[in-house]
Amino acid sequence: MNPEPRGTGSLLEEILSERIMVLDGAMGSMIYAHEPTEADYRGARFASHPFDLKNCTEVLVLTQPRMIGDIHRTYLEAGADIVETDSFNSNRLSMAEFGLEDHVFELNRAAAEIARRAADAMTRHTPRKPRFVAGSIGPTKKQLSMGVHVEDPARRDVTFDQMVANYAEQVRALIAGGVDILLPETSFDTLVMKACLFAIDQVCEETGARLPVMISGTIFDTGRTLSAQTVEAFYHSISHVDALSVGLNCAIGVDLMRGPLESLAQIARTRVSCYPNAGMPDGFGGFLGDRDHTATTLGEFARNGWLNIVGGCCGTTPDWITAIARAVDGVAPRKPPEGPSYSCFSGTEPLVIRPESNFIMIGERTNITGSRRFARLIREGNFEEALNVAREQVEAGANIIDVNMDEGMIDGVQAMTRFLNLVSTEHEIAKVPIMVDSSKWQVIEAGLKCIQGKGIVNSISLKEGEEAFLRQAKLVKRYGAAVVVMAFVKGGVIPGIPEGQAVTREHKVAICKHAYKLLTEEVGFDPSDIIFDTNILTVGTGIEEHNNYAVEFIEAVRDLKQTFSLAKTSGGVSNVSFSYRGNDVVREAMNAAFLYHAIDAGLDMGIVNAGQLEVYEEIPRDLLERVENVLLNRRPDAADRLTEFAETVKSKGKKDAGKDLAWREGPVEDRLKHALI
Repeated sequence: MNPEPRGTGSLLEEILSERIMVLDGAMGSMIYAHEPTEADYRGARFASHPFDLKNCTEVLVLTQPRMIGDIHRTYLEAGADIVETDSFNSNRLSMAEFGLEDHVFELNRAAAEIARRAADAMTRHTPRKPRFVAGSIGPTKKQLSMGVHVEDPARRDVTFDQMVANYAEQVRALIAGGVDILLPETSFDTLVMKACLFAIDQVCEETGARLPVMISGTIFDTGRTLSAQTVEAFYHSISHVDALSVGLNCAIGVDLMRGPLESLAQIARTRVSCYPNAGMPDGFGGFLGDRDHTATTLGEFARNGWLNIVGGCCGTTPDWITAIARAVDGVAPRKPPEGPSYSCFSGTEPLVIRPESNFIMIGERTNITGSRRFARLIREGNFEEALNVAREQVEAGANIIDVNMDEGMIDGVQAMTRFLNLVSTEHEIAKVPIMVDSSKWQVIEAGLKCIQGKGIVNSISLKEGEEAFLRQAKLVKRYGAAVVVMAFVKGGVIPGIPEGQAVTREHKVAICKHAYKLLTEEVGFDPSDIIFDTNILTVGTGIEEHNNYAVEFIEAVRDLKQTFSLAKTSGGVSNVSFSYRGNDVVREAMNAAFLYHAIDAGLDMGIVNAGQLEVYEEIPRDLLERVENVLLNRRPDAADRLTEFAETVKSKGKKDAGKDLAWREGPVEDRLKHALI
């Protein structure tokens, strides 16, 4: 039988709509005030335990439950609406330090039960002010976004999957103990937070106990997380979760939280929480902050319209919570913004696509099929030099980088993992979002397990039917990524639409509409996280059926943008000019002219060689005329005329142009094979 959440859901929502709720203060500070000895930590239960247990505050829920219960009661009497369980480090990875990893479930369940009893007792005493229990989930000491081994920056001491399993055990126990809210907090590495959120979603789906989630990150005096994200980038990274609140806690005092909190309050579509330390650490185990100053400043933040939940972290005690509760008493809670959302992605910095945004360039050179140099470096295992390819794309203006490791001689999972782990150590690259690109689902998952920001999956489609599509889409959302949907379908999925890659406007649009309905209605995708790729196919092949491919794409984009204003459109731009590979002048002109018309139709982004895009207005008129005749299918001999002209163009690849275009003189079967390579 699944445990039922107690006092959550509509009651919490109702209270939060009426007033600012108050969280408790530090558990550790209150425990240390009791000055427990090693014997107190051990109790009778662990009297002969082979590890020292002093300062393992979480074990006290088993050995000194009355002490922990009294601390909860004191905070509730001080004015807290929500008390946190004494379970911050009660996970297998952290408890291994004390030899208590096999007691994790018991520790968390006991912590939840103690807090539950205290909250319920106070609720019975003040029934008009119900109290709640938040299950505290700490970040562990492990990192996923950052390497700690100088000799091998790509190495991690723990994997994403291990972190998910670590948190899943804790979450199950907290739910079993009766918490109302799950509170993953003090996040300094957002990839670890994403692993925790993955575990929460997984466990809630398994148990049927869908609890509210409060998410809290930690910003340092740099204004960023320890893993270098801005507060905006952090928020976008975890925005896939329908959270009760997103906020900041720990690390710094209230004054240094002002800027980051204001930024968060401006963008968060959830409620916002803030529970700072009692000032900066003094170096001797104490803190430099002032109780009344902290309370007054939090009251100011509340009056500015930035807060929904407030409390204290390290160093704060019940008298601090009383002062904070008084400071926000009667202040109206923040109202999350309404209206349409923008497409938001992130690396260590945010990327927000607004209606007035310029065309978004997705760098193609970190795709093995898009760069011979990159492919060679990856095959040789020269990942450090391969990073330069990514860096060059970002320096050339790429807003996103597309990473693809699909090559027969390469272990895609291993290569994707190593490369992205290295990317996270290079700030100039890591600042932009990652598009994880593969035709193999296991490679896509490997990539998603390495990126702390909000990335993009390229791609999923209906080519294997609805069941496979929905399974992959749900996982993409659980990992916290946006998704590219290719206009490809299995026969019979959509009546009247043939199996395979859509080539006509009507078929492209029909497939995308069907996918959109599935994503939004059955998976819960935000429309702004959906990107349609309606297949940019090669023109100028000499095959009549291909002549209208560019037009079909452009018109499909136009239709989709008119129908789905929040979704985005994209495509692999260089595909359109593939017939003229070896002739850079013609290819660059074709790509630029195609982009000009596609962007005019509403194309939002595209995979391009950043830094080598021709300017449309600078294309010679005679070349532009011939290129557009091919792209827009203006005359039946357009391809022949462009081919003849191409032979006269002096380009870097001119000496090979004749060889590259000789395929056009072959039989239809050979030309078709060439065009579809």
